[in-house]
Amino acid sequence: MSEQTTNGTLDPRFSDDEAAAAAWPDVDAGLAAAELYWITTVRADGRPHTTPTVGLWRDGAFLFCTGRREQKHHNLGANPAVTVTTGANAWQAGTDVVVEGTAERVTGLDKLSSIADSYLDKYGEAWRFSANEEGFGGPEEPGGEADVFRVPPGKVLVFAKAPHGQTTFRF
Repeated sequence: MSEQTTNGTLDPRFSDDEAAAAAWPDVDAGLAAAELYWITTVRADGRPHTTPTVGLWRDGAFLFCTGRREQKHHNLGANPAVTVTTGANAWQAGTDVVVEGTAERVTGLDKLSSIADSYLDKYGEAWRFSANEEGFGGPEEPGGEADVFRVPPGKVLVFAKAPHGQTTFRF
């Protein structure tokens, strides 16, 4: 990560007086530990499409897969801009994180095999994927083939809740 990621900026307009800027190592660890993420893509007609998904925060970027017949896959073909969110559904506890970025397709057996292994390590047998040169799975698997995408952050917003504080990291 670049120097910009280690120094977030606390926005006083949306932060309590006693709030401090979030520390990047804590944000990075929270993104890696999250079990559920919400991803928003943009339909060809401009309407947003948001779905929960499992994913990985690895090497400074968010990784996810989507079946080639899924709405978010179609959306990414028209517009690769995405937001990824995770956090706690509480007002006075936890931290929420919003990652803004551009999805890039990942290909290559070595990369995809490593990502498949990371899914298995994090989520267990329910998320075992077979990797090939182009993505995960195949016609013989439920849901067919899936493509894998990487979202390096352009901007990350961190919302602390006790005290409330909003930190921005730019990449």
